[in-house]
Amino acid sequence: MINNRDIIVRLREQIPSFECVKGCHDCCGPVTASSEEMSRLPVKSDAEHEAALEHLNCVHLGPDGCTVYHDRPLICRLFGTTPSMACPNDRRPEEMVAPIVEEQVHYFIANTRQVLV
Repeated sequence: MINNRDIIVRLREQIPSFECVKGCHDCCGPVTASSEEMSRLPVKSDAEHEAALEHLNCVHLGPDGCTVYHDRPLICRLFGTTPSMACPNDRRPEEMVAPIVEEQVHYFIANTRQVLV
């Protein structure tokens, strides 16, 4: 039986990466993630969550960008790799994510319990 951890690993491997504009954090708004993805991220206080939400930022956005970049959720990885979630700075990977992988990410998100990052 395939568990959520295995699904996440498989999907991460299929989402291409690209270099962002230094200092940009246009994709760093509040997002949701599965409990499995959340277990890899540092726990933040209610006050930290409230402060981030007040500015419509992700609680893991630091002065130099994403503080959890290596472990960022699937939805964050998908941003900029598909026409439906295009980067406003026209950055993109050499090859966009395959449509079936995008569908699988959205299916995973829709079918797992999501919590606010």
